[in-house]
Amino acid sequence: MERLERCGRWLRAALAAGQVRRRLPWVLLAFVLLGSALKDGDLVPVTPMRNKRNPLNVYFVKVAWAWTLWLLLPFMAVTTYQFAKSKFLYGPTKSILTVLRRLSALLVGTAVWYLCTGLFIYIENLTGTCSTSGEVSEPRRLYATKQECHQDNGVWNGFDISGHCFLLSYCALMIVEEVAVLEGLSMDQNSKLRVVINGLFVSLCFLTVIWVFMFLCTALYFHDFSQKLLGVLIGLSAWYGTYRFWYLKPYSPGLPLPNTPLSSKKYSYSR
Repeated sequence: MERLERCGRWLRAALAAGQVRRRLPWVLLAFVLLGSALKDGDLVPVTPMRNKRNPLNVYFVKVAWAWTLWLLLPFMAVTTYQFAKSKFLYGPTKSILTVLRRLSALLVGTAVWYLCTGLFIYIENLTGTCSTSGEVSEPRRLYATKQECHQDNGVWNGFDISGHCFLLSYCALMIVEEVAVLEGLSMDQNSKLRVVINGLFVSLCFLTVIWVFMFLCTALYFHDFSQKLLGVLIGLSAWYGTYRFWYLKPYSPGLPLPNTPLSSKKYSYSR
């Protein structure tokens, strides 16, 4: 428990200055530029991360939104309730409503993930053609989707916007925004709740490191530059449109610091 507390304290100190929130979008863009340059110049060494079946990709990235949702949901619920309670902002009923309002940000994130991935699939199907190894004498079949092509052991060639670059950037930025609530959260040093929150916080930080690392691997080994750039730009736009614009409005899920006036929120989130 002491190591967990020490680790949580160090991570909170690193995040409290706002350096991570301010620099992470630029780091992700730099990874795309640098990774694409190294990939196009054949300067990337062969490592296990080049294989799509590597454990991090199979067990984490393929279900990235599920991991993010599974850890953020209890963290947001507990910290929002504790924040409102510790600051004497609301009674129990209003505090629960505040928690539900903040948790609606996860519904927004789920909608963003679902709509964007659906759009990526639609664009790839719309722009693609199928290459098969069938007999020359056989009539040429027209394939409408990538799935139909793969069913005949074909290769689908379409504009494949990088879903990894989109989702990993969006998940990492969303986590960094949500853990900002710890900047103003006070708890009893020896409380069990503090242990729970520290455990969730450290887990979320560890998950963010995985997302950023796998984002770098995607930039180094997969997709064309335009596909990766468009993927990360959509991820950054989704983050900016919610946390830097919509969530500052009264009728929205709100930001992780519910007691701070809108003017102060803008300052806190841009410093």
